[in-house]
Amino acid sequence: MNIFLVGIGGILGSLTRYQLGKALTQRTGSAFPLGTVAVNISGAFLLGLLTGVKIDRTLFLLLCDGYLGAYTTFSTFMYEGFDLFRDNEKLNASIYIAGTMILGLAGCFAGYELGSFISL
Repeated sequence: MNIFLVGIGGILGSLTRYQLGKALTQRTGSAFPLGTVAVNISGAFLLGLLTGVKIDRTLFLLLCDGYLGAYTTFSTFMYEGFDLFRDNEKLNASIYIAGTMILGLAGCFAGYELGSFISL
């Protein structure tokens, strides 16, 4: 059952990531990977929130391990950062990598703090 929950969450999370990232990239028309930034920071916030709320293990498997695990994307984040460096966009690469890390940690912390006030 656990594998099924993680799998279903993963399918939904990866589809959401793909659609949201694609939509943001098309809207901005920028070479800067704004879609990945938005996905990773919102995912960090949601993971912090759900951890702070202290949801039960079954829901955690579905939403955190499955959905948010597939929704956020460390490998794409690394590749896009590398791609910016390779294209000699060192300032954009630095802003992208440092900004994502700082905002991701802040988002996770803010979500956790907010979640700790919510009881289910």
